[in-house]
Amino acid sequence: MNYRHAYHAGNFADVLKHVVLLALIEALQAKPAPFCYIDTHAGSGSYPLEGFEAKKTGEHRDGIARLHPAEKVPPLLRRWRDGILGGEGNKQGLKHYPGSPLQVARLLRPGDSAQLCELHVEEAAKLHELFRGNPQVHVHQRDGYEALKALLPPKEKRGLVLIDPPYEAQEAEYKLIEQALKSALLRWPTGVYAVWYPIKLRSQVQPFLRKLQHSGVKRILRAELLVHPDDSPLRLNGSGMVILNAPWNLDDTLREPLRVLAGLLSQERPAEVKLDWLLDEAGSQLNTPSPLPASRLPRSPGRR
Repeated sequence: MNYRHAYHAGNFADVLKHVVLLALIEALQAKPAPFCYIDTHAGSGSYPLEGFEAKKTGEHRDGIARLHPAEKVPPLLRRWRDGILGGEGNKQGLKHYPGSPLQVARLLRPGDSAQLCELHVEEAAKLHELFRGNPQVHVHQRDGYEALKALLPPKEKRGLVLIDPPYEAQEAEYKLIEQALKSALLRWPTGVYAVWYPIKLRSQVQPFLRKLQHSGVKRILRAELLVHPDDSPLRLNGSGMVILNAPWNLDDTLREPLRVLAGLLSQERPAEVKLDWLLDEAGSQLNTPSPLPASRLPRSPGRR
């Protein structure tokens, strides 16, 4: 595996992913019953922004660093940003970016648990070291897709699966995700499944999203952020999160934070967002609109 997230940690795609992730964790925390967080591609868990990899690309400068000085941000976005900036290693400025496992681990309540899967030997070793002595976090050096067969359903009976693979071969990765979700939903049909995906060419993404609409899940929410037009295969133009069994009103929770993020993370052109239900609460397919500027985000047509 050639992909190393250290080159991309804290970029605009990470910001979108992790803001949505916080919204999902907070939705689970709305009920007192314990939950389980499962990460199929956990990485090393923490990334130095002053290290060789981050300095070589500088991608975090157009991501988390844009939020550092921002003053008027919505509460969800403020909680997420303050959690990053106030975390270990960042007391004297932005020097480290925590990956999904570390961000979630900091939010676990007594009784909650995390199952982290990472196939790459070096990354898994760093992950083990990061959570050494933490009884709530369990690290598995194994293929995350295969691990779902053993980990689902979790003993807590409620929770979230994050699928965030490297997409070194994008079309092949989509097929792996589809197969993994099909099997996982048979084992745990009530779980929340969040899939991060890159956007280069829109034509590469649409078939995957259409197939998810026939997965048997009743509620599927899509959240995307585009900083470039989605018509070039030569760069990362945007990214998205698609959430199966999305919590009620998650779209309302994300609408204002996404609007503000689009303004903060714009590059050569105004950033655009999509926030819509691919399937509504009744399981009906909805029309998927074209990307809109952040100031024109529509309200969900779903039932309230």
